[in-house]
Amino acid sequence: MTDDLFSSLSLRECTARNRVMVSPMCQYSCDDDGLATDWHRVHLGSRAIGGAGIVMTEATAVEPRGRISPNDLGIWSDDHANALAPVAEFVGEQGALPAIQLAHAGRKASKTRPWDGSSPLQPDEGGWETVAPSADAWPYDGNPPEIRAMTREDIAGVVDAFAAAARRSLDAGFEIAEVHAAHGYLLHEFLSPITNHREDEYGGRFENRTRIVREVTDAVRAAWPDDKPVFVRISATDWLPDRESWTVEDSVRLAGQLADAGADLVDVSAGGIHPDQRIPNPGPNYQVPYAERIREGTSLPVGAVGGITEPAQADALVRNGRADLAVVGREHLRDPYFTLHAAKELGAEDRVDWPVQYRRAV
Repeated sequence: MTDDLFSSLSLRECTARNRVMVSPMCQYSCDDDGLATDWHRVHLGSRAIGGAGIVMTEATAVEPRGRISPNDLGIWSDDHANALAPVAEFVGEQGALPAIQLAHAGRKASKTRPWDGSSPLQPDEGGWETVAPSADAWPYDGNPPEIRAMTREDIAGVVDAFAAAARRSLDAGFEIAEVHAAHGYLLHEFLSPITNHREDEYGGRFENRTRIVREVTDAVRAAWPDDKPVFVRISATDWLPDRESWTVEDSVRLAGQLADAGADLVDVSAGGIHPDQRIPNPGPNYQVPYAERIREGTSLPVGAVGGITEPAQADALVRNGRADLAVVGREHLRDPYFTLHAAKELGAEDRVDWPVQYRRAV
């Protein structure tokens, strides 16, 4: 039988009830301590009630300096795990797989929230020193926060922080851990020659630039149970065709290495490394060809993102073998019940369990 949007997806011993995943989307709604709040429980829980198969948290910092803003979610202590546990429990109770994205913002850290201008924060303004592969700050119009090139000890510490965050995430009740190596954040900064100018074993040739991503994936996989899946989100291209940069061909090659490291799915996005990026033909499915290319070139399942807004469109991605998951972001902000509405539109009501509290409306 041909898989479709409402086919289940089994990865290791976990089974998603359908092929819709809520994309990780930063909410910038913590206090300055990185602890989850009622906002996160309601935001993520309502998408689980809405029928999605996998509900992913926003980028969740593995250490304090890995936050994008002071209001980012964190998982660097047991207190953070305890705050997230009710979120994971509620998502699971609604039939979705609770998933967490583990992240470090690198040189894109220490700035205000988008609705406060995304402006760089200095230490005397509540900001902090940022770290990156090389001491090249994000090209802000204003004064960027202090930045330092990472030492080998820093790199080892970040790898350990991802592993510790995975262990805490497991204790909190999450079923899937995703390594964030996309969108110009720390791990992507190592991958791309745009931001990695190192001359040691973490810079230069492809094998060196990808080393930390392999090490983090290995460490998370070792910390995560064998029966639960690990995802990795990547930017398939830097969208900088006129510069030496990260390409789709690089991503296919990396995906093969990630499979060897124990990754179970590649969550394929694009861009974010530099503001000069040029997005070709943004519109419906505009990033799907990258996921399709990686799926064809490796043995790994993939998730596709980018302008997925319509039920038939999401269904076609799976039916046509272009992706294994439809990763839906902004449409889930507009419609928390996207999956339930998609089932009605696609004639699949008999394959969706509406919450009993809502069945009078079906």
